[in-house]
Amino acid sequence: MAILVDHAIWPHRGRRWAHLVSDRSHEELHAFAARLGLRREYFQGDHYDVPTEIRAHAIALGAEAVSSTVLVRRLRAAGLRKRSRIGRLPGEPATSTADQSSSVVRTRGCHHDR
Repeated sequence: MAILVDHAIWPHRGRRWAHLVSDRSHEELHAFAARLGLRREYFQGDHYDVPTEIRAHAIALGAEAVSSTVLVRRLRAAGLRKRSRIGRLPGEPATSTADQSSSVVRTRGCHHDR
């Protein structure tokens, strides 16, 4: 299984959130998310946002805890990364013209805004 979860560092509505992904397939990710009790509508194109307590449960079920940088690199290497409005992670070198020109910060709400 190649389920990954980054650190719950993303603040939203008084909680910390992490990203849950698969570097193999979306089908694998959806199956794992279902085991966590996550609804399919929470899927954000290439990940699920999960709060700290769900992150801990994911790790207990076998998800690999990784940094955000590692998570994004593995998604990209697998061809599963949805194009981000950010383009690259902070501190990551620009690798293309599209990356160099992207400076918009993500403002779209998480699934818990619904």
